[in-house]
Amino acid sequence: MNEQVTEYINNAPQNQKEIMEILRKLIHENGRNVREEFKWRRPIFKSDKDFSYFQVNKNHLNFGFYNGVELLSDPDGILQGTGKTMRHIKLKSTSDINPKLLAEWIKILTKKKP
Repeated sequence: MNEQVTEYINNAPQNQKEIMEILRKLIHENGRNVREEFKWRRPIFKSDKDFSYFQVNKNHLNFGFYNGVELLSDPDGILQGTGKTMRHIKLKSTSDINPKLLAEWIKILTKKKP
C-alpha cells in the first residue's frame, strides 16, 4: 500500500473515503500484480501498466479506467467518457458499487484469468 494513496483516501470526505476503501480492496483482491502510485495528484493503480485511478469531486468519486474501451460488459450503462481510451464511473455512495462487475473489469484490465 502506498502511503500517499492512503493519505489521499483518509483526507477525502467520509462518503468518498468509504467508497475508495471498498474499491481499493476490490482492486487488490481481483487485480494481477497490482501496485499503487500517486501521480497527477491522484491514486493510480497499475499492473503491467496504469489501469485505474480515483478522483475526488465535490459530490461524487470518479473511478477511472485508462483502457476503459476494453470494458465491453456494461449492462447498466454506467461507463462514461468519450475519449479514445479512457472511461470512468461516478460513485456517490457505497450502494453505487457493483462488486461483481467491478471485479470483472479489474480482471480484464490487469489480464487476470477469472
